[in-house]
Amino acid sequence: MRNTGGPLIEPHMQQLNLPPQPLRLRKNEKSIQVLDALRHRFVALTPEEWVRQNFVSFLITGRQFPAALMANEVSLMQNGIKRRCDTLVTDRSGNPLVIVEYKAPSIAITQKVFDQIVRYNMVLRARYLMVSNGMAHFCCKIDYEKNSYAFLPDIPCYNDLLT
Repeated sequence: MRNTGGPLIEPHMQQLNLPPQPLRLRKNEKSIQVLDALRHRFVALTPEEWVRQNFVSFLITGRQFPAALMANEVSLMQNGIKRRCDTLVTDRSGNPLVIVEYKAPSIAITQKVFDQIVRYNMVLRARYLMVSNGMAHFCCKIDYEKNSYAFLPDIPCYNDLLT
């Protein structure tokens, strides 16, 4: 089963505000699964996973993010508690560059969502934070010297993040 931007095979997986992505889907006895290209395995297709897989594919194909520098479900320790950030992108030296947090399309992007990704960034210290629910996408650049941040008008290409 492959979704190439045509009719969706699951009614609860809505069209996102992203270009259609060629995701690999399969159905087993219990659920529909999607191939996670970064984890190299099939995972349950939930609304949040639908957003993650479409957004990651968009970053790779539409914004030239190197898949080899990306990872999903990255573990980190925060105040002695094990957490997981949805997607981590590193620079070519392996330093955290971007943290991405996903929500299902039905979940509004609120201050609470940004607070969550900022907590992760206290550990990782990435230069960029992205949040998406598939319908709305936000990217902000962190300036550690000025202790400030600025929202960007669009999701930049990978090489533009390195300058």
